Amino acid sequence: MDDFACPRCRTTKFQNPSLKMMVNVCGHGLCESCVDLLFLKGSGSCPDCKIPLRRNNFRVQLFEDASVEKEVDIRKRVLRDFNKKEEDFATLNEYNDYLEEIETIIYNLTNNIDVINTNKRIEQYKKDNRELIQKNKGRLGREEYELEELLEIEKQMNVARKHEILLEETETKKKRIKRKEALIDELMFSNSDAKNIVESFAQQAKEEEEEEINKPLPTKITKFSSGIEFGRQSQITFLPVPTDDGPLYCYTPVVFDPDGPSPPVNEEVVQNGFMNHIRCETEQERAGGFKTNIACLRALQESMMGLYHTSRKLIV
Repeated sequence: MDDFACPRCRTTKFQNPSLKMMVNVCGHGLCESCVDLLFLKGSGSCPDCKIPLRRNNFRVQLFEDASVEKEVDIRKRVLRDFNKKEEDFATLNEYNDYLEEIETIIYNLTNNIDVINTNKRIEQYKKDNRELIQKNKGRLGREEYELEELLEIEKQMNVARKHEILLEETETKKKRIKRKEALIDELMFSNSDAKNIVESFAQQAKEEEEEEINKPLPTKITKFSSGIEFGRQSQITFLPVPTDDGPLYCYTPVVFDPDGPSPPVNEEVVQNGFMNHIRCETEQERAGGFKTNIACLRALQESMMGLYHTSRKLIV
């Protein structure tokens, strides 16, 4: 339970199930009560690394591991400025180098490696790419706005569809009630045989249910009225898969000359006791594709390879 304890008051989740952990910019956490006590005089420092802190720098800890919380926060702050897209680069290698640079910066800040030079590097990048950063921030905002608009339209369509289903169910209930009332009236005032009346109404109800089942389903709508398809569409377009009318692939087993005795096949390895003194594979090894019988068969094949080989000297 030490992982869930406040490093200052040592209160754990077990002692206080409602314990709320807070984390600051340096990645060290405190419980909410200790944070309030820390800033009773208006200022305070981190109990672990002693850096000065502000009350608004603390936020609720989402992850159990404080280091993960710190990395997520740093990643958000770095990606807010390092927001270039793949289309902003001339080649894919340049884009990959850019992504690698981002991960290096995040790693350094997370693990307190060369923090001063890393922050200088970030500031220099922001200074050199100020216009592009602002442009990409605006582009990201438009994409988020369009996505929210599409989600809102889908939500409205789902509400309308649920309303239609509710109306259909209400109409079906009304038909059943009217049919029941008509049956009662017919039984009360008609001179016909009651059995025939019941069978007639049952047959009529069955025909109506069959008509309802066989009624063609409405065409599934996959686009909005604007022509945009439901869901977020990828901007990547793929070329069509070429079709070739040539011959189909046919597997041909590999035949090799062992230059020695013929090794046993897989079934013989198991049946003839070759595996009696070999440990079985573990569940983890089996999940990775390793099987003891395959390894044993391979060892037998290698031990028999070249046993009939004779060196021949060339006579000049």
